[in-house]
Amino acid sequence: MPSTLAVLLVLELGLSQRSSTQKQILSKPAIWVRPSFMIPKGRPAAIGCRGAGEAVEYQLLFEGGLFALERPKSPPVKNWVKFPIPAMTSHTAGQYRCSYRSGELWSELSDPLELVVTVEPRSEVTSGENVTFRCQLATATSTFFLLKGGRSSRPQLRYGNLRAEFHLGPVTPVHRGTYRCFGSYNNHAWSFPSKPVKLLVKGDAGDTTFAPTEHTSSDYWDSYESTTGAQSQKDHFLWNHVVQNLIRLGLAVLVLVVLVGLLLEDWLHRRKSRERANRVSRRGCGRRL
Repeated sequence: MPSTLAVLLVLELGLSQRSSTQKQILSKPAIWVRPSFMIPKGRPAAIGCRGAGEAVEYQLLFEGGLFALERPKSPPVKNWVKFPIPAMTSHTAGQYRCSYRSGELWSELSDPLELVVTVEPRSEVTSGENVTFRCQLATATSTFFLLKGGRSSRPQLRYGNLRAEFHLGPVTPVHRGTYRCFGSYNNHAWSFPSKPVKLLVKGDAGDTTFAPTEHTSSDYWDSYESTTGAQSQKDHFLWNHVVQNLIRLGLAVLVLVVLVGLLLEDWLHRRKSRERANRVSRRGCGRRL
């Protein structure tokens, strides 16, 4: 009998401990980034993670794997920690989550935080990095296209309202070139092209060539713009010539009208003079009779 009571006591104690452990569920932490989720390449950033007041340790996960561990300052005067990123690269761009530990329990993971590295126009990137082109239009559209310089290239398509992103990577020297984006209102109506962005890709360690593999003169839109500019100048010249001719023709018509008016006035004046002379001569003949 005593042994039975001991077994029941142990079972009851184990069940009570398990139920109390199950009741201790830590709240989900909050995660954020400063200054923005879009960070220029090489610029620093900081990820913050906030948990419960009794948190003793925080962990940051990157793409599902452990990235860093941090402990709150001692004594714990705040319930959050900061994970610094000294310089943003394509290798630190991606999805982050965080969690915290209180006692022996770890909280559930935070909501995902997506960080994007941005590349400035005409910047140099290393082969193997990821590049993102962002296309934005002032008026709403449904489709965006990214076109690389060269007549043989096919445009990439993305759907969006006012903006769209085009991801390239890992890039190689083959991706070198000049890129432009367009907005499409329907299948046969595109917006004017954006300003060109030249992507320069550095290859292997022995490759010191940064220039694009394509000649910029082969860029269709460069030739289009130069052709359009030449045509515009030609049309402007023709228009000026037509205007000058019309002005000359108008002046000639005006002079002709003035001459006709003077001739008509002279003819009327002579006619009146003759009529007057005829009346005077008729009166003289009547008096003689």
